[in-house]
Amino acid sequence: MNIFQILLAVFACVAAATPQGYEAPAQSRRDSDEVPILRDDRVIDNDGRYNFDVETGDGIVVSESGAPSADGGISSAGSYSYTAPDGTPVHVEFVADEGGFQPQGAHLPVAPEFPHPIPDFVLEQIAFAAEEDARRAKEPSNRYSAP
Repeated sequence: MNIFQILLAVFACVAAATPQGYEAPAQSRRDSDEVPILRDDRVIDNDGRYNFDVETGDGIVVSESGAPSADGGISSAGSYSYTAPDGTPVHVEFVADEGGFQPQGAHLPVAPEFPHPIPDFVLEQIAFAAEEDARRAKEPSNRYSAP
């Protein structure tokens, strides 16, 4: 068998393996409700400042504004509201800047104020670790040697 016959057999296999008559699945919108956009106001200024307000027919409301910050990023602030699947209204106000995304809302958990009481076993472990570090600092290290 010569190389021409081998290549012909390979190309025939590849051609037979490609799907024939493939079509993308049809988009079906019958199983979902279309939600109207009631308001979509967007303003983008040439200096990088922006503002947008969006409201949908199912009660979602989003409002955000932002501007370039001194460090080259974007500082923004805004809010969004929606109804949770259990019917609870959710409202979040946020700031996003060099400090990260900082949301605030009645439904969000809040960390306890610091300083809160530290349990004794934690204080004991911290003291033990400090003693151990001090002891190891006095011992010669065989990990590194002089050049």
